[in-house]
Amino acid sequence: MLTAVAILIDGLGFAAWLFLSSVGLTLIYGVMRILNIAHGGFYALGAYSSAWAIGLYMQTGSSVAFTYLLIPLMAIVVGLVAGLIIERGILRFMYGRDEVLMVLVTYAIFLILEDATKLIWGTESLVAYQPAYYLGNIEIFGIPYTVYKFALIGLAVLCGAVLWWGLNRTTTGKLLLVVIEDREVSSALGINVTLFFSATFVIGTTLGALGGAVTAPQISVVPGIGAEVIVMAFAVIVIGGMGSIGGAIIGAIFVGFARAVSVHLYPPAELFSIYLVMAAVLAIKPYGLFSLAQGRKI
Repeated sequence: MLTAVAILIDGLGFAAWLFLSSVGLTLIYGVMRILNIAHGGFYALGAYSSAWAIGLYMQTGSSVAFTYLLIPLMAIVVGLVAGLIIERGILRFMYGRDEVLMVLVTYAIFLILEDATKLIWGTESLVAYQPAYYLGNIEIFGIPYTVYKFALIGLAVLCGAVLWWGLNRTTTGKLLLVVIEDREVSSALGINVTLFFSATFVIGTTLGALGGAVTAPQISVVPGIGAEVIVMAFAVIVIGGMGSIGGAIIGAIFVGFARAVSVHLYPPAELFSIYLVMAAVLAIKPYGLFSLAQGRKI
């Protein structure tokens, strides 16, 4: 019984983190058809900027309450500034190019962002435990869990609901769906496709930075965390179907519970279990669970 409860809660917590860390990646691919390897770099920038800002703020001796506003604020700053610079300065010149070339370009950007974090914050680890620590713990069947973990689950649900509402219940979201369906027809109808691309990339990078920012209070922020998360995020969106928000939710749940089961029942298989799930899904659905129909190429 206790093991089942632990698997349920840990699976939900890990799934929430995976969704927050990967939904921006699938959003950018769905609209722009860019597999943004640089997403891991934005995650790292969000984690570093959040940990750095929290550290500076706590040195003032002020209340920890403001740090919960500081976390999303730093993610928004990173997403807006770095996202706009990269999209306007580099990617807009690459639109319409081969997808493999775009992967190489975003991989180069990822390497640049990795070095940028080292130049700005150095190679020493940053620790910003205060937001998670001061929320305290809660016991469920005698097992202690941080309240912060449940806050992240709630945040993931909120982000998923807002994205669904924005895409399906707003005029802008419906126009975006038209852009996704056919860029050329959208331009002919007078829709500013370039503006939608820029907005989508900034929202996607902000979500990636938010994933890192909310993770910072739970970990020691060190160089290389971006490389780790891009692999996990890629597994999530491949399982769910690249470009599908709903698929990202299901993919995160699959991966989250696969990891939780392996951690509690057979820890050596933790990483293997994630890729086993991905391989099993792709063997049945080569384009993911919720992918759109693929046109046959001759």
